[in-house]
Amino acid sequence: MQQSRDSWVNTTHDWAGVVDVGHLGQIRQAPGEFAPGGTGHLLLEIVAYAADEAASRGGGRCVVTLHSDGSVSVEDDGRGTATRVDEHGRVVKKPVMATKDLRFFDLPEAERLPDGHPRRGASVVAALSEWLIHTNRRLNGSWTQRYEHGVPVTDLEPVEADGTTGTCVRFLPDEALRSGLSVAAGDLARWSAHWPDLAVRLDDQRDGSNRPVR
Repeated sequence: MQQSRDSWVNTTHDWAGVVDVGHLGQIRQAPGEFAPGGTGHLLLEIVAYAADEAASRGGGRCVVTLHSDGSVSVEDDGRGTATRVDEHGRVVKKPVMATKDLRFFDLPEAERLPDGHPRRGASVVAALSEWLIHTNRRLNGSWTQRYEHGVPVTDLEPVEADGTTGTCVRFLPDEALRSGLSVAAGDLARWSAHWPDLAVRLDDQRDGSNRPVR
């Protein structure tokens, strides 16, 4: 049943909002606080969502790709980011990139990521990236959307269904955060210990060799 967006129950994000400019600005003013360690921490913020999905389903997989242009992507095999239909018949996606994650952002007792730092949510990644592309595949439709510094610069653009579900988030961190990202088999082992329901594969394409690490 179609209902007013204001009546929707919020669990992880506030469905009534689309972009929280003040929230994004707060993150951008303190990159050292919200992205300690630079790109490596941003990567873990996104992998954490794949781990959430894997835990809810009793297991799942994701592929982390380090691209030659300095961007990073995380693609999982989950159900895809939640969408709803509002009272006007418009498809609305959960505003995970441009608003705060209600479970973590303002809570000092929030869970810790494998790097030991607190989890804040995907909006940290979007706000501290020159661009981010969120591609979503669900049983009821697939789409992609581009953000720049956390603000959406395109509408939801339909993509052709390929028989799969899941989410792919690709982002290019701000230049100041683009230190030499190193991810090795030992890191994957630590991630697996932290998120036992999630199997992660690394594909490092930065030297053009397309070398997977398991």
